[in-house]
Amino acid sequence: MNLGQWPAVQDCRQQKTQWNEGSHASEEGDLTWPITCSVGVPTKAWSHLADDRKLKMSWRPQYRSSKFRHVFGKPASKENCYDSVPITHSVHDSHFCAVNPCFIAVVTECSCGGAFFVIPLNQTGKLDPHYPRVCGHRGNVLDIKWNPFNDFEIASCSEDTTIKIWDIPKQLLTRNLTACKKELMGHTRRVGLLEWHPTAANILFSSGYDFKVMVWNLDTKESVIMNPVRTITCHQGTILSMSFNTNGSLLATTCKDRKIRILDPRAGAVLQEANCTEHRANKVLFLGHLNKLLSTGTSRWNNRQLAVWDQDNLSKPLSEVDLDGSSGVLFPFYDVDTNMLYVVGKGDGNIRYYEVSADKPHLSYLTEYRSHSPQKGMGVMPKRGLDVTSCEIFRFYKLITSKGLIEPISMIVPRRSESYQEDIYPPTAGAWPSLTAQEWLRGMNKEPVMVSLRPCSELLSPELLLPERPPSVSTAPSNQTEKVVVEDGRRSFSLPEEKAPRQAAAERRPEEKTARLTNGFDMECPPPKTENELLQMFYRQQEEIRRLRELLTQREVQAKQLELEVKNSRMGSERF
Repeated sequence: MNLGQWPAVQDCRQQKTQWNEGSHASEEGDLTWPITCSVGVPTKAWSHLADDRKLKMSWRPQYRSSKFRHVFGKPASKENCYDSVPITHSVHDSHFCAVNPCFIAVVTECSCGGAFFVIPLNQTGKLDPHYPRVCGHRGNVLDIKWNPFNDFEIASCSEDTTIKIWDIPKQLLTRNLTACKKELMGHTRRVGLLEWHPTAANILFSSGYDFKVMVWNLDTKESVIMNPVRTITCHQGTILSMSFNTNGSLLATTCKDRKIRILDPRAGAVLQEANCTEHRANKVLFLGHLNKLLSTGTSRWNNRQLAVWDQDNLSKPLSEVDLDGSSGVLFPFYDVDTNMLYVVGKGDGNIRYYEVSADKPHLSYLTEYRSHSPQKGMGVMPKRGLDVTSCEIFRFYKLITSKGLIEPISMIVPRRSESYQEDIYPPTAGAWPSLTAQEWLRGMNKEPVMVSLRPCSELLSPELLLPERPPSVSTAPSNQTEKVVVEDGRRSFSLPEEKAPRQAAAERRPEEKTARLTNGFDMECPPPKTENELLQMFYRQQEEIRRLRELLTQREVQAKQLELEVKNSRMGSERF
């Protein structure tokens, strides 16, 4: 007798049929009937029934394990925030904040013209009401972006149709900075977006309300640049966002017509175009090396929505995720190293984050950071400025207009060990360009220079293009040297920070004689050429004179005390 001929098994099947045909029948069928017969059925029969039940339940989604499932947001304490900052009230859809490991820049409210603050990163607390500003624009500042390869250079665009490049001094500003390094004049209407090229030095992209994207080469001696090297005119409306892929060979844009376009940034040709009426895109970005795009926008029912697209086929989205019915613009931030996506809504108080994968459903929701204060904009710290000792994988700078507050929020992976966690810190893009401007304009493409975030670690790169000057202030000890290892392992060299005393002295001997000008200035420190430089040097000298006077006063007091002690000791010896 086989298993199906057992009387108890036949009774169970009959009960299942009656259950499914009755009022309790459902779409799941076999999964809903209760097994109540247990007497007389051997163990082997029940094992077959259990296997059959497991197969029918295999369609259910499985639990997806992730090392970032328990990531949480940690806001900074009140002492580590930036307070009393007059943040702009502009309604333009921009971040209004730019951050690097040295400074935080934020667009401020200004009665006439446009201005923004540049605050040293460690200068937290209440901001001085008379703190100097960078104010050279005649209209409101709409966007600011730090040069990824120079922590002391920032670009700004404004309603006055101009783009300005600023050199930020290493010391604190003592007065308003009004003289820019370069001025770019090509747009006929206000300029709303800026993007630096991710791998080529001194290449800047701008988009304006004249429906044009312009490519600027800043590697020139001209202080005023009137003509861009390329103008892209394929858009039929205002450009809402721009995003590069990892090596900068492709540019993705969204437009007021709600279309997503993938462009060749050098030729200006449209390679792909999405015209999906079900999803009206607002912001777009490349998802690293996954050959995918992510866009934020609204559905046909005006619900805020996320959509994932195939980079090679924009006919329809691969997946869509509806969020809510709010009206604020969604700003996406993607971490290419951890494949994590952060979604920030303008006017919201929360930050949603997802894990992105190449397989369906592409977006796996993790959790969200919640707060009661709505954000006006967001700044993001580059990976090289994070605190790896606390397992920090991302850091936001939240602009709270109602409080005049800039609040840092650290996204942390909870780990008990305080040692370096290699699994959450893969090699990331460094602060060195892999191409010059001319090489990129000639058609070359290279991946970014990769660097490990481990202290005193090695840089991994096929080739390193050394900058003319250090792009940032190094916080590593002076007796350490960063090594650069070629990817094929055949040669290596080191970045010169500090060498052994004998070796350094031997190398400096032929260059000990430096040329000097007639007025005593070294060629390495030339005299000021502009009024702004002259004023900066004047204030530095005034500060140095003040310190020297204080030091001289202290020395005089010490000398008088010593004289008095000598006199008292002599008088005491004469008594005896």
